[in-house]
Amino acid sequence: MARLTDAKCRKCRRAKDKLFLKGDRCFTPKCAIIRKPYAPGVHGKKTSRGLSEYGTQLAVKQKIKRLYGVMERQFRKHFDDIKHKPGLVGDNFISRLERRLDNTVYRAGLAASRMQARQIVNHGLIAVNGKKVTIPSFEVRIGDEISANATKKNNNYFVNLEQALKNKKDFPAWINFDPKTMAAKITADPKREDVGINLDTQLVVEYYSR
Repeated sequence: MARLTDAKCRKCRRAKDKLFLKGDRCFTPKCAIIRKPYAPGVHGKKTSRGLSEYGTQLAVKQKIKRLYGVMERQFRKHFDDIKHKPGLVGDNFISRLERRLDNTVYRAGLAASRMQARQIVNHGLIAVNGKKVTIPSFEVRIGDEISANATKKNNNYFVNLEQALKNKKDFPAWINFDPKTMAAKITADPKREDVGINLDTQLVVEYYSR
């Protein structure tokens, strides 16, 4: 099944929240949520009817899928992988999504968006513990180090990024970034509050438990 590539701003407006799908643009007045804070479509401004319980669960699931850019089959696989692990299923699920390599690359500031992170991983620009990894869904763990692939460090992409990362301060608590080596080390498991967006993951648990 082909990856969904429809307008990113429409996804945010449908989710009624910023999903930060367009990088720096999301932090400017050009953001669609600021300019058009209502659902897309000709009836977007008139939509007021409340959702059913199932509809609410589905809406949250779709919101999280769009946030991480994951297709349904892989999204469900991530859920199945963690549903029997100790702890709260919803929290474990978000932690697993956050620990995808493409998301970690984005969180470390090595890409402006998750889509861009997925592209540079696919193109072999990223290494985990010194070894090239080209699988965006690769699961990083505590102690792993994410950096530019040694053969790509002089790529213009990383040369231009170096100065911006020296000034970056808003790294998540679970990532320790060293601007001298341009490497990010995973120091803890991500928590729900690290996402920066309000997500009721219990609704996803309920959706898949139907």
